[in-house]
Amino acid sequence: TSLEYDPNRNVDIGLVKYTDGEYRYILAPSGLKIGDKVISGDKVAVKTGNAMKLKNMPVGTMVHNVELIPGHGGQIGRSAGTALILQSKQMPSANLKLPSGEIRMVSLECLATIGVLGNEDWKNVKFGKAGRMRHMGIRPAVRGVAMDPASHPHGGGEGRSGIGRKKPMTKYGRPAVGKTRIRGKYSDKYIIKRRK
Repeated sequence: TSLEYDPNRNVDIGLVKYTDGEYRYILAPSGLKIGDKVISGDKVAVKTGNAMKLKNMPVGTMVHNVELIPGHGGQIGRSAGTALILQSKQMPSANLKLPSGEIRMVSLECLATIGVLGNEDWKNVKFGKAGRMRHMGIRPAVRGVAMDPASHPHGGGEGRSGIGRKKPMTKYGRPAVGKTRIRGKYSDKYIIKRRK
C-alpha cells in the first residue's frame, strides 16, 4: 500500500494490506513499488517480496530476512542493501552465503523473503556536519590518546604521543581490534565457513 521511512532501521518499510483487510509492515525489498502484490506461502512464485520456505526456492536465489529457527521470525539479512545467496539444499538443511562471506547451515523449513533489501545507497550517505549526527542522538567521540591515563588505557604522555601499547584497547582495558566472535558457541556447528 505504501513505502515509509522507519527511524529504527536503515531500510524502508512497506505497509501491506491483506485480503482480510488487516494492515502489516514488511521490510521493503529493492524494486518494490506501491500497488505490487506480495504473497507468503508454500506454492508462490519466485518473485521479489514473496516469502516462502527455503525448501521451495531454487538454488542461487537471493534472499533476505531469513529465519534461523523455523517459526521464530526473520533474524539474519535485515539491513539495507543486504542479501543472502541460497548455495545448496541437502535435507534437512540449506547452505546460505552471508554478506560477510560466512557460509551457514539453516533448516529447509525456515522462511525467507526473496530479493535484495532496498535503500542500497544508505552506506554512501554523507552526514556533512556534526549537527546531523547530534539529531540522530550520536554524541562526539573523544579519542583515548587525548585523555588522561585515569580515563583511558591510551591516555597520558607529553605532547602528541602514541597509545603506548602493542595493540589498541577499549576504555575498559579489553582488546579493541581482532576477533570478536565467541568461540565454542553452540551455534558454531552450523557455520561451514567462517567470515573473513
